[in-house]
Amino acid sequence: MLTERFDAALAYARAAHATQTRKATAIPYMSHLMAVSSLVLEAGGDEEQAIAGLLHDAIEDADATETGLAAQFGERVARIVAECSDHHGGTEKAGWQTRKDAYLAGIATKSPDAVLVTTCDKLHNATAILEDLRAIGPTVFDRFTAGRDGTLWYYDGLAQALSARMPGPLAGRLSRVVAELHAEARG
Repeated sequence: MLTERFDAALAYARAAHATQTRKATAIPYMSHLMAVSSLVLEAGGDEEQAIAGLLHDAIEDADATETGLAAQFGERVARIVAECSDHHGGTEKAGWQTRKDAYLAGIATKSPDAVLVTTCDKLHNATAILEDLRAIGPTVFDRFTAGRDGTLWYYDGLAQALSARMPGPLAGRLSRVVAELHAEARG
């Protein structure tokens, strides 16, 4: 059962991401956070993992801190969110390739909690890209710093690394979506 802690996390996420939208769309960013949390729950995750799903971008995109999240939602939630971030606020952001290389390498040492949330996050992202690719065509890749080739490379790496860490239906879904992305991108 979900408790008031989940309600508080939902309100926190809404406030933290209130003005954000999905890349080059009018879709509220909150839809992604709710989808990730939902995927976590559907995969058998517990409340703290679901809360981390709601908050997984709070450090990276909303200026939250691990310390602040720990005070409000507990150490476990804060640790998961920190592990899901490829940039921690307050420092100069490294270049895209450097961040993505480090993120992919870091999957090998992530906690099982963070692997679950990360897989749900990347599954939802890849599914959204695939749906947009089918709807608007290859211009969808113009939204991304690395364009088509870099985006496909990154999602290949994610699917491989997450499948190695958490083999099963969820990672299998991610791998299938990434394969479909490649097929659609080839035209």
